[in-house]
Amino acid sequence: MTVLALDLGSKRIGVAVSDPSGSFALPVCVIERTTLRADLERIAALVAEYGAAELVVGEPIALSGARALAAEQSDRFVERLRGVFSGTIHRIDERMTTAQATKTLIAADVSRAKRKKVVDKMAAALILETFLARRRNRATS
Repeated sequence: MTVLALDLGSKRIGVAVSDPSGSFALPVCVIERTTLRADLERIAALVAEYGAAELVVGEPIALSGARALAAEQSDRFVERLRGVFSGTIHRIDERMTTAQATKTLIAADVSRAKRKKVVDKMAAALILETFLARRRNRATS
């Protein structure tokens, strides 16, 4: 069963997808945000393209663990997402995923311009990897 993950940002949405067995996460694309309607249509098209039965959405939580304005905006987006996706939507703490993805790209000597184009989909893949690892751990417990 394929799972699609989203790293929501104010300007871009990073997208990643799992393999059908749920073993690993692959960065897919970055959606440049325009309107809510267009963003939701693009996500719905990706869900259909990959046959995703579940969505994982990054939960923007402050380092302190508090929910901030970004979390409230994410909540509103997820509610609208439920209008175009009838499957299960999971929320996963996304703290430090963009920073971790950026650090990995810098270590790989990727230029700043290229990092900007891929960091969001890499952050989505990290969110998805966290979700898949937790799912595997629950299954073996």
